[in-house]
Amino acid sequence: MRELTVDLGERSYPIYIGQGILNNIAGLFEKHQLSRKSPMLVITDDEVAPLHLERVMALLREGGFAATACIVPAGEPTKSLAQLEGIVTAALEAGLDRSSAIVALGGGVVGDLAGFAAASFMRGIRFVQIPTTILAHDSSVGGKVAVNHPMAKNIIGAFHQPELVLFDIDTLLTLPSRQVKAGLSEVIKHGLIWDEAFTQWCDDNAEKLLALDPEALSYALYIGCKVKSIVVSQDERENDLRAILNLGHTIGHALEAVAGYGELLHGEAIAIGMVGAAKLAQQFGYDENIHTVTKNLFLKYGLPVSIPAHLDTGSIMNAMMHDKKFKEGTMVYIIPTEIGKVEIRKDVTVAQVRQIVELLKGES
Repeated sequence: MRELTVDLGERSYPIYIGQGILNNIAGLFEKHQLSRKSPMLVITDDEVAPLHLERVMALLREGGFAATACIVPAGEPTKSLAQLEGIVTAALEAGLDRSSAIVALGGGVVGDLAGFAAASFMRGIRFVQIPTTILAHDSSVGGKVAVNHPMAKNIIGAFHQPELVLFDIDTLLTLPSRQVKAGLSEVIKHGLIWDEAFTQWCDDNAEKLLALDPEALSYALYIGCKVKSIVVSQDERENDLRAILNLGHTIGHALEAVAGYGELLHGEAIAIGMVGAAKLAQQFGYDENIHTVTKNLFLKYGLPVSIPAHLDTGSIMNAMMHDKKFKEGTMVYIIPTEIGKVEIRKDVTVAQVRQIVELLKGES
């Protein structure tokens, strides 16, 4: 088992990564002083539940925890105020109190929704992240929790850090191929923003990662979580440095919104966005090789690098206007300056981004 710490003073918490560590869930919960006296609510979705819920509930109950389950529909549309209300109802019916905890068992959607429920229920109770997708190695760390609005992704949310993140590699072995590829998009992102050597490692080990080789996957998740934890420890609330984690997300979030939160998976949308950011880097005079390396790497992983032609440019631009990073006619944009390094630019114009969106429609 590998272990990392997100260093936030009194709110610091560990990330555990390894095979079979769910078997010790009760011991880890006891170690982190989660209450056995107060009810606990486990939130998962209807795709994860048949795979892992029964086992998790049994392990918790055997360990003396009074756990109740709440199952929500799978998919990005579940990150909604309507589903949030349903979770609050489930929490009230289960008798949760201020010493209770909410456990997120699932991918990024479940983690975001359950985390926001924990942040808002009784003005904030404890919660635990148990990610079951590769993509969630990113979203489960850092305390960003939110639901979507039809006009903008993650626009209703909070910062609420978990008590611990428990990442059992075994839960990833049932993932469909498309979700594996989409999840690895965020892994690659951590290399592109922080670590050139790790980016090269991802290139060299694509076949192993796509085949879910446990050793390669464990190492990749460890490095991805390590980069995220370093950044979050320095800038918890995204006042400066943490913005670099948004590489590819400005265009990516807009594509998800316009496509209706379903046509493109998050990892697919941000892969396109990262290729767009590399194209934008050329406009600021950076080496065109950044674009070539970025694009070829995503193609190697079977990820999209172009915007579907039927998505309207005007609608994509309108979605970006609702992005949290849009202000006074310009956008805060993360631009790669070389592989493994990025800069935060606050002078990117709407016209420049529109041009990139058009160029991405012709990318192949």
